[in-house]
Amino acid sequence: MHPHRPIPPVVDPSRVIKGLRCKECGHFYEKSPIYVCEFDFGPLEVVYDYELLRGKLTREVIESRPKNLWRYRELLPVESEPEIGLYSGCTPLVHADRLAKRLGVEELYIKDDSCNHPTFSYKDRVVSVALSKAKEFGYKTVSCASTGNLGNSVSAHAARAGFETYIFVPAGLEIGKIVGSLVYHPTLVEVEGNYDDVNRFCSELGEKYRWAFVNINLRPYYTEGAKTYGFEVAEQLGWRLPQHIVVPVAGGTILPRVYRAFREFVTLGLVEDTKPRFHAAQAAGCSPIVTAIKERSEVFRPVKPNTIAKSIAIGNPADGYEVMDIVRKTGGWGEEATDEEIIDAIKLLAETEGIFTETAGGTTLAVAKKLIEQGVLPRDESIVVSITGNGMKTQEAVADHIGAPVRIQPNLASFEEVCLGALAGV
Repeated sequence: MHPHRPIPPVVDPSRVIKGLRCKECGHFYEKSPIYVCEFDFGPLEVVYDYELLRGKLTREVIESRPKNLWRYRELLPVESEPEIGLYSGCTPLVHADRLAKRLGVEELYIKDDSCNHPTFSYKDRVVSVALSKAKEFGYKTVSCASTGNLGNSVSAHAARAGFETYIFVPAGLEIGKIVGSLVYHPTLVEVEGNYDDVNRFCSELGEKYRWAFVNINLRPYYTEGAKTYGFEVAEQLGWRLPQHIVVPVAGGTILPRVYRAFREFVTLGLVEDTKPRFHAAQAAGCSPIVTAIKERSEVFRPVKPNTIAKSIAIGNPADGYEVMDIVRKTGGWGEEATDEEIIDAIKLLAETEGIFTETAGGTTLAVAKKLIEQGVLPRDESIVVSITGNGMKTQEAVADHIGAPVRIQPNLASFEEVCLGALAGV
């Protein structure tokens, strides 16, 4: 089915999308480009009228729609007919039998956003929604603070949509992520410091310029796009929830939104509530949330990142407390992975399932492996590992750890001596 075919909503979106609500005090706001409560500075989230959708948004309706993230449009905060992200989403849920055998588990899945369109990361989901909302609000310029993947996605989607674009990143990112933004011709600005420094600076810019900062003033709408990752997992599992899901934590956007996606499907009667457990994965060089979970602390301490997993190297996660709350109330856990473990996991996934993930995915799989070994993930229960980006973007991380090509002369004798002779000696 062609992804450009319009998707008529089952209920007028303007009736379903009620507005914004503070997660802390519950104060209600009209739909506008704001992201914190004026009373207690709590984060805002989109409010939907689920009763209007009950019995109307059915499995059959969703399955009849084009295979892109907008098949769930009634549960996304965009009122107009979607024009951005028409090829994004609906990435594979890989039944990872070979990897499962290596890890000693029975039912293992890889939700693989390394092949998401157009920039090979889960960020294409959140950006599709954020830029659609930017159009509704009448913005002409879009921007973001990014560790790489978000900048790539904003640059690509903005180019197609005709926005002027400014991307702000910490200096020293992997070349693949720099090229992956510059090719779309945004204004790319490297800022001295880490991601948290960049984000603070962008907050200042947002006060002065009428720009749509997708992960700042549009954050309540932007984060909703991550729900589609969870919607797809449930649908692709045959309209059921996994018993365990392992999710990488950077700013803390995706884990809470996958949780919300599962809860929304339960609320609408689309899946049975089997109470899946959520597990947080962080790199050892940037693990404020996992550290707090392990210490059973109510607060996390911001850290200065020091890890090869730069895409999740956010030392002060915006949604960190929500991550901690969901992990705890679902009976999940958190674990961290060293740089060496991350590299080993990247290689393991490639060797067993033919999926080349970036360092964030290596972190998530390395953590899943640890949790299996610790008995936190039972070997006879269903497990989903979240892969959120493509390894072509972070080749530097593994380049010195995967061997080198053999060189031969263009004749059989040379081939047999160098290649077959080496095999015979193994």
